[in-house]
Amino acid sequence: MENKTLFVTGGLGFIGAHFIAQFTPQYPDTKWVILDKMTYAADITRLEGILDNENVILEKIDLAEKEKVQRLFSHYAPDGVINFAAESHVDNSIATPLLFLESNVRGTINLLEAARELWLTAAHQIKANYKHARFYQISTDEVFGSLGKTGKFSETSPYAPNSPYSASKAAADHWVRSYHHTYGLPTLISQCSKNFGPLQHQEKLIPTIIRTALEHQPIPIYGDGKNVRDWLYVEDHCNAIDRIFREAQPGETYTIGGNNEITNHQLCLSITDLLDQIAPREDGRPYQEQIHFVDDRPGHDFRYAISTEKIEKNLSWKPIFNFESALKKTVQHYIEQQLKTNRSL
Repeated sequence: MENKTLFVTGGLGFIGAHFIAQFTPQYPDTKWVILDKMTYAADITRLEGILDNENVILEKIDLAEKEKVQRLFSHYAPDGVINFAAESHVDNSIATPLLFLESNVRGTINLLEAARELWLTAAHQIKANYKHARFYQISTDEVFGSLGKTGKFSETSPYAPNSPYSASKAAADHWVRSYHHTYGLPTLISQCSKNFGPLQHQEKLIPTIIRTALEHQPIPIYGDGKNVRDWLYVEDHCNAIDRIFREAQPGETYTIGGNNEITNHQLCLSITDLLDQIAPREDGRPYQEQIHFVDDRPGHDFRYAISTEKIEKNLSWKPIFNFESALKKTVQHYIEQQLKTNRSL
């Protein structure tokens, strides 16, 4: 990584923290500045030990506050930005859509403006000391809407967001793209499929399944459970982000998937089977008996699937983690976390 100072927004979140943990050892000469609002989704323990590194700095900030963003850009003069920061829970976006507008759209615009003022002398004229600068927007497959039973999303798929969350992420993507074409800002965008792994917030699907199962509560599954998602192990995603940030040409977009399509119901069955093996119920009954179908979420997309053809061809990246073994590792992590919680009560 040629960047001297890298801003990582949302670095206390699930994916951002994994990225920092994976790559700070690989790029010891880079100054890592974490910008995080430190809301409920942030967890400083995700970077336990890493924040002791003198090259890792944490700044608490709401990216929707333009002047504060500009002050940090002036102070640190970053030559790289990876924007993980986002409100990301779809149910929350349905309840409080304007919060997602502020965080996901206004926050991204403020970052773009600050980068433009710092890196460019005029439209399409980048300063000599920022020739390696990159603004990387981390997005989601949800911006494309819903697929039928066949086909996959790719870099040329039309945007068709169906929730306030996905609409806010789609809007942010469009702003990033516009700053590249209008001003020549060196931007990158990637849309990923559903991430999973250790340290994810408990509100997400896989941690929810495990937690409710271990607490002997009903395991909630929306609708009939036939909605299909493509699952991507978080370390694979971080490897792809690093590859894109270092090697992709400005203005490029990449889709990142795990090639692991599975229905929500089947995913739940796979997890409950693992729980039966690793942490069986005291009464000997299977965890799948706790599965409970609930009313479907409004605007619930039927299927997501991602093509990795472009990133495999152009950047020689492909997922390396086996889904079954990664899922087992993830389940074991949450079982250990649940045991720690129970011991502390």
